[in-house]
Amino acid sequence: MSELRLEDIAKRAGVSRSTVSRVVNNQPNVSEKARQRVLDVIKITGFSPNAAARTLVSRRSNTIGLVLPHSVSTFFTDPYYPHLIKGITQACNQYDFTLALFVAGSKEYQEKLLPRLSSKGFLDGVILQSGHQADQSIILELKKTNLPMLVAGRPLYNDEVCFIDIDNIAASEKAVRHLINCGRKKIAIITGPLTSTVGLDRLAGYRNAMDSSSLKYNDNSIIESDFTEQGGYNAMQKLITIKPDAVFAASDMMAIGAIRFIRDAGLDVPKDIAVVGFDDLPIPMVNELQLTTIRQPVVQFGFKAVETLIELIENDLPIIKRVLMDTELIIRKSCGFEPG
Repeated sequence: MSELRLEDIAKRAGVSRSTVSRVVNNQPNVSEKARQRVLDVIKITGFSPNAAARTLVSRRSNTIGLVLPHSVSTFFTDPYYPHLIKGITQACNQYDFTLALFVAGSKEYQEKLLPRLSSKGFLDGVILQSGHQADQSIILELKKTNLPMLVAGRPLYNDEVCFIDIDNIAASEKAVRHLINCGRKKIAIITGPLTSTVGLDRLAGYRNAMDSSSLKYNDNSIIESDFTEQGGYNAMQKLITIKPDAVFAASDMMAIGAIRFIRDAGLDVPKDIAVVGFDDLPIPMVNELQLTTIRQPVVQFGFKAVETLIELIENDLPIIKRVLMDTELIIRKSCGFEPG
């Protein structure tokens, strides 16, 4: 019985080899019925799951890579990334994978990194943080290697690319509709970079909400920024000239900067200008300012990204996975409350 292989167990159980490997490694995405069939065959044959795991390890590195391309310039300052990595690490620990982190600080390093990532036996798969126009080349190059890849953030061009994201359009619509329901009439937006899908999608959500109402907006109501606190401050300095009574900032850091300028200008939040942010990360200033915001499940997002990548690694045939996670509107004092 010790000479049995995963393929033998799969044949007897009537499932694929990848299903057997997921069962013996206690990994997700297996129906209970299929899992039980595999376990029954293992019990009857006396096949050792530990031996199966060793066979699997001999063929794979049990290492996945997290690649932050050179476009992710705020990795060391943006509070989003520590929480993302926390979720990724938790999942790697649970499923017995090692995480390798690659921060491509320059385009030149990114180009040198590609051959290393695709080296046979180095990585089982890769999560690529993306969504920026500049990242399309690395996505295409990684696709050519046939290395299982999951893009974190909707790619700008997403044909035949597996990705995980939140529904940024629906989330932004929710935020702006709340401001409308609060009676605000002149609503502006501070967007993220419009070379990124997150910037474009959150702007699209703002436009959808405004277009479905009787409220008007124009190009002066839209200021592009960079997801930083100073960027939010500078953008609000420009918006103040049109005298908005509400601002949707496409990140909490920009919202914090916007509130700082509003107060420096001698105005009150939310009496004069209501503010809604996006992220709801545990930043002390978010609670201090009582910031209404869109909560995205960043830690859970990282965990789900690993689970989805494992599914891609274990699948016998290439599949296209597109996962959208839900968000929640968290109402606090920075925009007042809907009349009720």
